[in-house]
Amino acid sequence: MPLRRPDDETYALRTVTQPAPVEPEPGYEIPGTPEAAWDMTAGARRAWVSRAVLVLILAVQAALSLRLSNTAFQDEALYLTAGHAELAHLLHGTPLPKDYAAYFSGAPQLYPVLAALVDGRFGLSGARALSLVLMLGTTGLLYTITRRLFSERAALAAAGLFAVMQSTTVMGHFATYDATALFLLALATWIVVRTDRLPAVAGLLAVPVAVLAVGVKYASALYLPTIVLLALITAWPGRGAGSAVLRAVLLVLGTGGLLAAGAHATDLLAGVRQTTTDRAHGGDSTRYLLEQSVQWGGLMFLTAVGGALSYGWRGRLNESPLARGLAGPGRGRRLLLGLLLCGTALLAPAYQIHLATVVSLFKHIGFGLFFAAPMAGVGVTRLVGAHFRHPQLGILLWTTALCLGIQQADWRFGLWPDSSRMIRTIAPRVDSTGYYLGSTPEVPAYYLRRRAGHEQWQSVFGMEYEDRRGGYHAGDDAYRAAVRDGAFDLIVLDGLTNPRVDDLVAAAVRDGTRYRLLAELPFRNSAGTGRYRIWVRTGG
Repeated sequence: MPLRRPDDETYALRTVTQPAPVEPEPGYEIPGTPEAAWDMTAGARRAWVSRAVLVLILAVQAALSLRLSNTAFQDEALYLTAGHAELAHLLHGTPLPKDYAAYFSGAPQLYPVLAALVDGRFGLSGARALSLVLMLGTTGLLYTITRRLFSERAALAAAGLFAVMQSTTVMGHFATYDATALFLLALATWIVVRTDRLPAVAGLLAVPVAVLAVGVKYASALYLPTIVLLALITAWPGRGAGSAVLRAVLLVLGTGGLLAAGAHATDLLAGVRQTTTDRAHGGDSTRYLLEQSVQWGGLMFLTAVGGALSYGWRGRLNESPLARGLAGPGRGRRLLLGLLLCGTALLAPAYQIHLATVVSLFKHIGFGLFFAAPMAGVGVTRLVGAHFRHPQLGILLWTTALCLGIQQADWRFGLWPDSSRMIRTIAPRVDSTGYYLGSTPEVPAYYLRRRAGHEQWQSVFGMEYEDRRGGYHAGDDAYRAAVRDGAFDLIVLDGLTNPRVDDLVAAAVRDGTRYRLLAELPFRNSAGTGRYRIWVRTGG
């Protein structure tokens, strides 16, 4: 019998196999989310939230425009003065003081008359408020167009970016025909997008609107091909190639026919040639114009290009897993749509480079950006990611656009001097019998239109004069001869609009004895400081 060690029992106890511990039952299990739980339809709650965000965007846009303040810019003064003259001509047969149709870049019987009606009742603030209403309508149409083309999130992003651009902000507080023309282009675009699944003839509803946009501003014709091609691209998937092509052909024939009829029935072709097709070229360099274009629209354009590339690579915009099985537009159509919308943004800079002038580029940039904005909205949604994965990136982009827009709009609206003090100074010396010279004669002609007619004001951009001995003078000699003869009752120079001629006139005044200095009024603008110099004719 073997001997037992004292610790054998303890060893046996240690070597007994212990049962495995049992894991406790979980108190709650998170169930998986079935695909049926995703709702791809726009419910009432989501629709109201989207509308509330859009209203907030429009409120921000209105606030940005309304915060701008200055007296009338010379273009505003010109169109409002012309509108009052055209209105008097239409209602009472009063002769027009100038042939506005010969040099306006839009029909003087359209926007100027509408703005004059508002101005007569509410003043310059009312005319500017009309532009604000139209620009708010443009942003609203942009939202509906983008929602139809892409998605609700892209639509809100597009509207949010467009609302804070400097061109949008300035045109919303600028009594010129740009806001009206852009609104009409937006309305025509909305019509062709909204009727993409209807018969081809439904697209003809956009024809009178598009033609009216061209009548308001002749340069709007630059964007008619975009509207036609958009009608083709949007109708192709739902109606087929034949119906889409027919739709585009009908749009071309209808628009071309109505434009031809309008040109034949009016005397506006001279204005079209002088201000649009045969416009005189300036001296601004291509590099300078490219720099200005990038400064005013580069951020939004790059966002649109990014959106177009990402949309071409992956077309699905809905976050629902169910959307993976849906047949969306093909890659070719997606790339073509991105190329069309982004390429349209380059039309205005290209045209201005062709003309070698920066004049009005800050407004024309906004026309192209309107068409690029839907792709910019897609770019923002892709940057933020599904389920708002990176919201900080979207916030950073929008904040940058907002800050740039505010700074650029403030600078733009401060470029011209506040003319209120000048108007108060010259008002007692202006009447219906005088003849006046001004650097920006449109401004006093507008504010003092009840005292003197537009034809009584001479600009510093070309003059013809017959002296007292019957001699004919033109250009610089005309200004010298008129000053020498004391032809002007009052001379107002600002040194900004045409400094060369201003200096020429000032030298002629100093060399003669027919004028005395009435006042020197200092002012400050975005470019620095300056002064109004005002002379009145002496009794001799």
